[in-house]
Amino acid sequence: MKNILYALFVISAFASCAESYTIQGSSSLALLDGNKLYLKAMEGRDMKTLDSCDVVHGKFRFTGLLDTTQMAALFMGEKSVMPIVVERGDIKVRIEDAQQKVSGSPLNEVLYTFLDQHNQLQNDLIELGHRESRMLLDGIDEDVINQEITKEWATITQREDSLVTNFVVDNFDNVLGPFIFIQMSSSVPQVEHIWSKAPDEFKQQPNVSDFYQQVTSTNNPALQDNHNSVATSPQDIDDATIQDILNGK
Repeated sequence: MKNILYALFVISAFASCAESYTIQGSSSLALLDGNKLYLKAMEGRDMKTLDSCDVVHGKFRFTGLLDTTQMAALFMGEKSVMPIVVERGDIKVRIEDAQQKVSGSPLNEVLYTFLDQHNQLQNDLIELGHRESRMLLDGIDEDVINQEITKEWATITQREDSLVTNFVVDNFDNVLGPFIFIQMSSSVPQVEHIWSKAPDEFKQQPNVSDFYQQVTSTNNPALQDNHNSVATSPQDIDDATIQDILNGK
């Protein structure tokens, strides 16, 4: 009896050290209804499924215990739907045609405020391409168009670069810094610049170290121009690429 009571005490003590989280989600997308969503997080260099649930009438819910805050993502099958920080709190997820949003916990609020700002800059680049097309149709001289569009393109991409760099630097000490560093660094110079400012704890994380080695390897052309954002000037983007952008690709 004493052994049983001791075991129960130990289990209770471990549970009390773990943080609880609840993720309440809603979706207006018909394609999600009736499907299973998976909550997956990185553990070392591998993805681990933390939980799964069915989407029923546009609603879904995850709950559990977590020893530490983790950067995770919602998946439908093998396709990532959206990033999410699994942390203590009552987390709210909203999935719509035009927007995905996570709120209700500190780091998720920080992440999605940043993503909104980043998406606005991406939209500005797309609109810049549209404006270039309208100027061509209006018969404006191509040299004039190139000069104006290239100048504005450079301004927007510089703002994007600064946004990403400052966000990673400001979040070196939590899960957001490594995630955005890997997902949104757009050039080798940017990666090197961030790396030069990073503390050892940041650099020693396996995924961060692997990414840095891959990007800066002389045998690997990754990120020589771009990782996840537009890196050529608008006039160099072909029609197929523009159509992909408009289709959300």
